[in-house]
Amino acid sequence: MGLNTQFVESEPSRTEIDALEEPVVVEFGTDWCPHCKAVQPLLASALIGHPQVRHIRIEDGPGRRLGRSFRVKLWPTLIFLNRGREVARLVRPVEAGAIEQALAQIEGAV
Repeated sequence: MGLNTQFVESEPSRTEIDALEEPVVVEFGTDWCPHCKAVQPLLASALIGHPQVRHIRIEDGPGRRLGRSFRVKLWPTLIFLNRGREVARLVRPVEAGAIEQALAQIEGAV
């Protein structure tokens, strides 16, 4: 499925995220955050080898319920889910290898 470069127009509910069956990376951040911008090429590179993983970009901030439900404190926060269950989490990753490892975990989760 690859990297989504745009944030979703309408924030999904936690129930909708929890109901997803496929492996998913939920990325919380903003378009103006320098850490969020820096992670984009790393995430894009890592996702190339995992075409079955869905990537959902969520714009986060005050009053955003989904980010609060995942207890997001810093951007970007990447939540790796399989069948709606959190398998891994990375906060401000700086290397593609960490992202690769988390992607491998959600593909192998049962």
